[in-house]
Amino acid sequence: MKLFFTGLLILVAGYFVYGSIVKKILKPDDRETPAVTDNDGVDFLVLPNWKNMLIQLLNIAGIGPVIGVIGGILFGDIVFIIIPVGCVLMGAVHDFVAGMMSMRHKGANLTELVRITTNKPMYYIFSAFLVLALLLVVAVFINVPAKLVAGLISGNGVFFWSVAGIFLYYICATLFPVDKIIGRIYPVFGGVLLLGTAALLISLLIFSFKDPSLLQEGAIFKSKVFTAANNKPILPMLFVTIACGILSGFHSTQAPIVARTIKSEKQAFGVFYGMMIVEGFIAMVWAAGALAIYNCFPELIGTDANGVLLRITGHFLHSGLSMVVVISVIVLAITSGDTAMRSLRLSIAEMFHLNQKPILPRLLVMLPLIAVTAVLLIWSNSDSGSFGKLWTYFAWSNQVIAVFALLAGSIYLFSLKRPAFITVLPGMFITFVVATYILWISPEHGGPVGLGLDLYDAYLIAGFLSVLLFAWAKVRGSEVDLNP
Repeated sequence: MKLFFTGLLILVAGYFVYGSIVKKILKPDDRETPAVTDNDGVDFLVLPNWKNMLIQLLNIAGIGPVIGVIGGILFGDIVFIIIPVGCVLMGAVHDFVAGMMSMRHKGANLTELVRITTNKPMYYIFSAFLVLALLLVVAVFINVPAKLVAGLISGNGVFFWSVAGIFLYYICATLFPVDKIIGRIYPVFGGVLLLGTAALLISLLIFSFKDPSLLQEGAIFKSKVFTAANNKPILPMLFVTIACGILSGFHSTQAPIVARTIKSEKQAFGVFYGMMIVEGFIAMVWAAGALAIYNCFPELIGTDANGVLLRITGHFLHSGLSMVVVISVIVLAITSGDTAMRSLRLSIAEMFHLNQKPILPRLLVMLPLIAVTAVLLIWSNSDSGSFGKLWTYFAWSNQVIAVFALLAGSIYLFSLKRPAFITVLPGMFITFVVATYILWISPEHGGPVGLGLDLYDAYLIAGFLSVLLFAWAKVRGSEVDLNP
């Protein structure tokens, strides 16, 4: 229980202390933003600051800080410290840097930021990778909320019609101007999310004050904690499993959406850095809920995370509040999926220089995306194992995106001759995590196809690659002029 409250304190202190250091380095000022200079009434327009904050929160807070931490807490209660430290030093910095870079470069998407900071070969490789990764995100964020709806409502065809309805909503939200659907319904969704999270936290505190052992590692829980011995080493597996609650590359694809609707750069710190801290808080609450339910019902350890989620809400909340909390999780997934598809449209349009103000070019970009997503949905639901594979590829590809975002951010800061440690250190760390995962993972190690190296050999090679990549970032930063 002490670790949980310590983690919450780290989140609050980190926002004010480390956040102020990051803000001084990035220097948001009073210059005109893309929302003002490039207003097109579709993607570039001014929205109130409170709306931008809620949109950013709902964009980034997908199922990672819920579904991810339900599995992630099985690495032990040390997760209560790792989540806030990672959120403050890595995730919030990553989001803030991505948002500021986009605002300083006419609302550029991540692919364009990679192009201007790195080189053409890296840009082409990353662009193709990002399109595939975002397609995985869209498919995952259709399937998961549909499964939760099917868990709440019994009946034949509920899952199918939930998938169809969510997919149709994504298409509409992607095509319409940002203020017509997203700008109107996100405040409502945000209220549901915050209410659901607060309800779960209050209930957990009431239960844990009566029985403090709920938020500690029980004997059975300790016997089943993930370790290297059972092919779940905390490095790299924890940071791929939890992702969104600590550091998520997906966020850097979402930052440009809000960077195009912010009136003043001085609002950027609260929107980007601040909302990641809020997501860290959400992850902490759900990690606590997962640990408590595993202590109450050890037989749930290792079972389907969606089922565990429903058990958490059903056990710790009255039926009415339980429904609100589950709906808030469904909202989390849906409000990340729709903007993932929007980010796909914007990125592809930017790559091919397609004007997105008229409706026809937007439709032309959307049609192939709809077709490919439909194929992914059919495949992922063809058998029980397919969705697991989809989730796995989504999880590690998400962190590859973070590598590129932090690499671009480091080059940007080196170019401006500003302290780059805020992006270099998390960039090197997540490069180490991703490289270790790819080098070590294999079916023999309980995962998808990889190189299957010995874990410590993977550590050694990954460490060398991470140092090499960010040493190159320093060299590259001295070669380019990125002063906006």
